[in-house]
Amino acid sequence: MSEKSAVHRRGGSGVSSLAERVLELLASGQASTRTELAGLLGAAPSTISLTVSQLVAHGLVAEQGTRSSTGGRPRKVLRLGGSEGFAVAADLGGRHARVGVVLPGGSVTEVSTVPFATAEGPEVALPALAETLEALAERRGRELLRGVGLCLPGPVDVDSGVVTLPARMPGWNRFPVRAWLEDHFGIPAAIENDANCMAVGEHSVQPAERRQSIMVKMGSGIGAGVIADGRLYRGGTGAAGEITHVRVEAGDVPCSCGNTGCLETVASGAALVRILRERGLDVGSIEDVVRLASDADPEATRAVRQAGRYLGMVLSANVNFFNPDAVYLGGLLSTLEPFVAAVRSQLYEGCHPLVTKHLVIERASLGADAGLVGAGQLALQRALAHALQAVTAQ
Repeated sequence: MSEKSAVHRRGGSGVSSLAERVLELLASGQASTRTELAGLLGAAPSTISLTVSQLVAHGLVAEQGTRSSTGGRPRKVLRLGGSEGFAVAADLGGRHARVGVVLPGGSVTEVSTVPFATAEGPEVALPALAETLEALAERRGRELLRGVGLCLPGPVDVDSGVVTLPARMPGWNRFPVRAWLEDHFGIPAAIENDANCMAVGEHSVQPAERRQSIMVKMGSGIGAGVIADGRLYRGGTGAAGEITHVRVEAGDVPCSCGNTGCLETVASGAALVRILRERGLDVGSIEDVVRLASDADPEATRAVRQAGRYLGMVLSANVNFFNPDAVYLGGLLSTLEPFVAAVRSQLYEGCHPLVTKHLVIERASLGADAGLVGAGQLALQRALAHALQAVTAQ
């Protein structure tokens, strides 16, 4: 699902100072030398060197070997102090959760899918999930666990760490998910909606020069996460990327927002299930839609192509306005070539040539792990922010 946070002011990790930005870039793997940090942050090399030296003195950053450079002295490679640390993370769905261990730099390991009873509410679902995550941490080394991250299929108030008015998470409204996790694990935790987690995860493994991007999740619902100047952009109230309720000239099906003709009503996985059932096909889930389209069923393929065109129409306006370096497609529908081709075709048709001249349009390289990696990265960033606050308060 895709709804965005109802309230946001500063961001989940509280990242604002230069030192925090340095830690964030090292944690995500986007930079590993002082030169790279200076280039990405637009700061003077002397300023970066001083900041790094302070972080080294506090044990938050360490120097490990050197890397050769063209025409100059070898550059010292930077890493997080105690970078053997890790986060455990979970990407929550309606009935299952994808869980794993996320390392600094964006790599993920020990990934598995476990049952998750979303509909039974947080008091029942979270303790069972916590046991699974604890088991992961114990196998890896509990003393090295730095943070816990959750990727949630609903709107998140990042500042207060709660879910707000989720359409498909009965009993979760205003539940203090982040506080519950921090009380249980005794370490910093981060929670974020699925599209934003996917945007953060995918950005962490993409080339550093791609500083602006839009990640679109196409599953049962529709959502988008925005990376601006290399960082997750949430907007004034946390609703940046809320494309699911953009109206298209494609019918008058009522939407959960109270309007009719929203993108969600004609292009989401849930909409495709409804459309194909109306056409007489035996479908009950988005997985059925994907299966039929993968088997070249003509009705399913036609519906999937049309959904891609509708999404491309809405994205065209956003891409023209934002001029990103890349558009990444994730979620189950992104596994279907007719859908991806339709989105790509519509973007080239609907955008100015200058906007699409170097635009990358592709499936998320992390696939189903994008949200998991993003949740882990946000947890590590929050842990680093806490550690920095602790040492600077001394």
